[in-house]
Amino acid sequence: MSARVIVLSGPSGSGKSRLSERLGIPVLRLDDFYRGVGAPDLPMITTGANAGMVDWDDPRSWDHEYALRSLIELCTEGVTEVPNYSIPVSSRIGTRTLTTGGATHFVAEGIFAPEIVADCERLGILEAAYCITQHPLVTFWRRLQRDLRERRKAPMVLLRRGWALKKAQRGFVAAAVAKGCVAATPEQAWQELSPRLANASKPTA
Repeated sequence: MSARVIVLSGPSGSGKSRLSERLGIPVLRLDDFYRGVGAPDLPMITTGANAGMVDWDDPRSWDHEYALRSLIELCTEGVTEVPNYSIPVSSRIGTRTLTTGGATHFVAEGIFAPEIVADCERLGILEAAYCITQHPLVTFWRRLQRDLRERRKAPMVLLRRGWALKKAQRGFVAAAVAKGCVAATPEQAWQELSPRLANASKPTA
Protein backbone atom coordinates (compact mmCIF):
# COMPACT_ATOMS: atom_id res chain seq x y z
CA MET A 1 0.00 0.00 0.00
CA SER A 2 1.48 3.35 -1.04
CA ALA A 3 -1.42 5.69 -0.19
CA ARG A 4 -4.84 5.89 1.41
CA VAL A 5 -7.88 7.67 0.02
CA ILE A 6 -10.03 10.50 1.38
CA VAL A 7 -13.43 10.35 -0.33
CA LEU A 8 -15.22 13.68 -0.78
CA SER A 9 -18.79 13.69 -1.99
CA GLY A 10 -21.32 16.49 -2.08
CA PRO A 11 -23.82 18.18 -4.36
CA SER A 12 -22.37 19.91 -7.39
CA GLY A 13 -21.22 23.35 -6.24
CA SER A 14 -20.95 22.46 -2.55
CA GLY A 15 -17.23 23.29 -2.31
CA LYS A 16 -15.64 19.83 -2.42
CA SER A 17 -13.25 20.77 -5.23
CA ARG A 18 -12.08 23.87 -3.36
CA LEU A 19 -11.56 21.77 -0.25
CA SER A 20 -9.56 19.24 -2.29
CA GLU A 21 -7.26 22.01 -3.51
CA ARG A 22 -6.91 23.40 0.01
CA LEU A 23 -5.80 20.01 1.36
CA GLY A 24 -2.83 20.18 -1.00
CA ILE A 25 -2.70 16.48 -1.92
CA PRO A 26 -3.28 14.73 -5.27
CA VAL A 27 -6.89 14.62 -6.50
CA LEU A 28 -8.64 11.89 -8.46
CA ARG A 29 -11.64 13.61 -10.11
CA LEU A 30 -14.34 10.97 -10.10
CA ASP A 31 -16.56 13.07 -12.37
CA ASP A 32 -14.09 12.33 -15.18
CA PHE A 33 -15.43 8.76 -15.17
CA TYR A 34 -18.81 9.70 -16.64
CA ARG A 35 -19.81 7.54 -19.58
CA GLY A 36 -19.89 9.22 -22.99
CA VAL A 37 -23.17 10.45 -24.43
CA GLY A 38 -23.12 7.63 -26.99
CA ALA A 39 -22.70 4.82 -24.45
CA PRO A 40 -25.43 2.16 -24.43
CA ASP A 41 -28.09 1.97 -21.72
CA LEU A 42 -27.61 5.49 -20.35
CA PRO A 43 -30.40 6.47 -17.91
CA MET A 44 -32.87 8.97 -19.35
CA ILE A 45 -35.12 11.59 -17.78
CA THR A 46 -38.71 10.58 -18.48
CA THR A 47 -40.76 13.46 -17.03
CA GLY A 48 -40.66 17.24 -16.72
CA ALA A 49 -39.00 19.93 -18.79
CA ASN A 50 -35.85 17.84 -19.35
CA ALA A 51 -37.66 14.67 -20.47
CA GLY A 52 -35.72 12.82 -23.15
CA MET A 53 -32.30 14.02 -21.93
CA VAL A 54 -29.65 11.84 -20.31
CA ASP A 55 -29.98 11.79 -16.52
CA TRP A 56 -26.42 12.72 -15.56
CA ASP A 57 -27.41 12.64 -11.86
CA ASP A 58 -28.11 8.91 -12.01
CA PRO A 59 -25.11 6.73 -10.94
CA ARG A 60 -25.74 4.53 -13.98
CA SER A 61 -24.34 7.37 -16.12
CA TRP A 62 -21.00 6.84 -14.36
CA ASP A 63 -18.37 4.10 -14.82
CA HIS A 64 -18.03 2.65 -11.32
CA GLU A 65 -15.64 -0.17 -12.27
CA TYR A 66 -13.23 2.08 -14.16
CA ALA A 67 -13.16 4.62 -11.32
CA LEU A 68 -12.56 1.98 -8.66
CA ARG A 69 -9.80 0.34 -10.70
CA SER A 70 -7.96 3.65 -11.06
CA LEU A 71 -8.39 4.38 -7.37
CA ILE A 72 -6.93 1.02 -6.36
CA GLU A 73 -3.96 1.52 -8.70
CA LEU A 74 -3.23 4.88 -7.07
CA CYS A 75 -3.34 3.29 -3.62
CA THR A 76 -1.16 0.30 -4.49
CA GLU A 77 1.14 1.53 -7.28
CA GLY A 78 0.99 5.31 -6.95
CA VAL A 79 0.13 5.85 -10.64
CA THR A 80 -2.85 5.31 -12.96
CA GLU A 81 -4.34 6.40 -16.27
CA VAL A 82 -7.56 8.41 -15.99
CA PRO A 83 -9.91 9.84 -18.62
CA ASN A 84 -10.25 13.49 -19.57
CA TYR A 85 -13.97 14.21 -19.67
CA SER A 86 -15.51 17.20 -21.43
CA ILE A 87 -18.82 18.27 -19.89
CA PRO A 88 -19.81 20.57 -22.80
CA VAL A 89 -19.60 17.68 -25.29
CA SER A 90 -20.55 14.95 -22.75
CA SER A 91 -17.70 12.69 -23.83
CA ARG A 92 -14.20 11.54 -22.97
CA ILE A 93 -11.48 13.30 -24.93
CA GLY A 94 -8.39 11.25 -24.16
CA THR A 95 -6.54 10.16 -21.02
CA ARG A 96 -3.83 11.44 -18.73
CA THR A 97 -1.44 9.97 -16.17
CA LEU A 98 -2.13 10.72 -12.52
CA THR A 99 0.41 9.99 -9.78
CA THR A 100 0.50 10.39 -6.03
CA GLY A 101 4.06 11.73 -6.18
CA GLY A 102 4.85 9.75 -3.05
CA ALA A 103 2.03 11.33 -1.03
CA THR A 104 0.60 9.18 1.76
CA HIS A 105 -2.96 10.28 0.95
CA PHE A 106 -4.98 11.50 -2.00
CA VAL A 107 -8.53 12.76 -2.52
CA ALA A 108 -11.18 11.05 -4.64
CA GLU A 109 -13.94 13.61 -5.16
CA GLY A 110 -17.15 13.78 -7.17
CA ILE A 111 -20.91 13.63 -6.91
CA PHE A 112 -20.87 9.82 -7.18
CA ALA A 113 -18.17 9.36 -4.54
CA PRO A 114 -20.58 7.63 -2.09
CA GLU A 115 -20.78 4.74 -4.56
CA ILE A 116 -17.18 3.72 -3.80
CA VAL A 117 -17.07 4.20 -0.01
CA ALA A 118 -18.10 0.62 0.82
CA ASP A 119 -15.57 -0.76 -1.70
CA CYS A 120 -12.75 1.33 -0.22
CA GLU A 121 -13.64 0.31 3.31
CA ARG A 122 -13.79 -3.36 2.32
CA LEU A 123 -10.36 -3.11 0.67
CA GLY A 124 -8.82 -1.35 3.67
CA ILE A 125 -7.78 1.75 1.72
CA LEU A 126 -10.24 4.30 3.16
CA GLU A 127 -8.91 7.08 5.37
CA ALA A 128 -12.15 9.10 5.63
CA ALA A 129 -15.35 9.84 3.70
CA TYR A 130 -17.27 13.13 3.81
CA CYS A 131 -20.33 14.56 2.12
CA ILE A 132 -19.64 18.27 1.81
CA THR A 133 -22.78 20.35 2.20
CA GLN A 134 -23.89 23.95 2.62
CA HIS A 135 -27.24 25.76 2.54
CA PRO A 136 -29.08 24.69 -0.65
CA LEU A 137 -29.39 28.28 -1.90
CA VAL A 138 -25.64 28.86 -1.47
CA THR A 139 -24.89 25.67 -3.37
CA PHE A 140 -27.39 26.55 -6.11
CA TRP A 141 -25.91 30.02 -6.69
CA ARG A 142 -22.28 28.87 -6.66
CA ARG A 143 -23.04 25.99 -9.01
CA LEU A 144 -24.91 28.26 -11.44
CA GLN A 145 -22.12 30.85 -11.49
CA ARG A 146 -19.49 28.17 -12.16
CA ASP A 147 -21.49 26.37 -14.85
CA LEU A 148 -22.29 29.60 -16.70
CA ARG A 149 -18.67 30.74 -16.49
CA GLU A 150 -17.44 27.42 -17.88
CA ARG A 151 -20.28 27.21 -20.44
CA ARG A 152 -21.02 23.66 -19.41
CA LYS A 153 -24.47 23.59 -21.02
CA ALA A 154 -27.07 26.01 -22.40
CA PRO A 155 -28.13 28.59 -19.72
CA MET A 156 -31.75 27.39 -19.47
CA VAL A 157 -30.61 23.78 -19.08
CA LEU A 158 -28.25 24.84 -16.28
CA LEU A 159 -30.97 26.84 -14.57
CA ARG A 160 -33.56 24.05 -14.67
CA ARG A 161 -31.08 21.38 -13.65
CA GLY A 162 -29.66 23.57 -10.87
CA TRP A 163 -33.09 24.24 -9.38
CA ALA A 164 -33.93 20.54 -9.47
CA LEU A 165 -30.64 19.75 -7.70
CA LYS A 166 -31.41 22.39 -5.06
CA LYS A 167 -34.70 20.68 -4.24
CA ALA A 168 -32.99 17.27 -4.15
CA GLN A 169 -30.03 18.33 -1.98
CA ARG A 170 -31.33 17.13 1.38
CA GLY A 171 -32.08 13.71 -0.07
CA PHE A 172 -28.64 13.59 -1.71
CA VAL A 173 -26.89 14.25 1.60
CA ALA A 174 -29.03 11.70 3.45
CA ALA A 175 -28.23 9.05 0.84
CA ALA A 176 -24.50 9.79 1.06
CA VAL A 177 -24.57 9.46 4.84
CA ALA A 178 -26.40 6.13 4.50
CA LYS A 179 -23.53 4.93 2.26
CA GLY A 180 -20.85 5.78 4.82
CA CYS A 181 -20.09 9.50 4.43
CA VAL A 182 -20.02 12.04 7.25
CA ALA A 183 -21.98 15.22 6.48
CA ALA A 184 -19.84 18.34 7.02
CA THR A 185 -19.30 21.86 5.75
CA PRO A 186 -16.02 22.49 3.90
CA GLU A 187 -14.58 24.18 6.99
CA GLN A 188 -15.61 21.36 9.34
CA ALA A 189 -13.99 18.78 7.07
CA TRP A 190 -10.85 20.92 6.78
CA GLN A 191 -10.55 21.22 10.56
CA GLU A 192 -10.77 17.44 10.94
CA LEU A 193 -8.57 16.42 8.00
CA SER A 194 -5.69 18.90 8.12
CA PRO A 195 -4.23 17.63 11.44
CA ARG A 196 -4.43 14.03 10.22
CA LEU A 197 -2.57 14.89 7.03
CA ALA A 198 0.02 16.90 8.93
CA ASN A 199 0.69 13.96 11.25
CA ALA A 200 0.87 11.53 8.34
CA SER A 201 3.55 13.64 6.64
CA LYS A 202 5.82 13.65 9.69
CA PRO A 203 8.80 11.25 9.43
CA THR A 204 8.69 8.26 11.73
CA ALA A 205 11.49 7.62 14.19
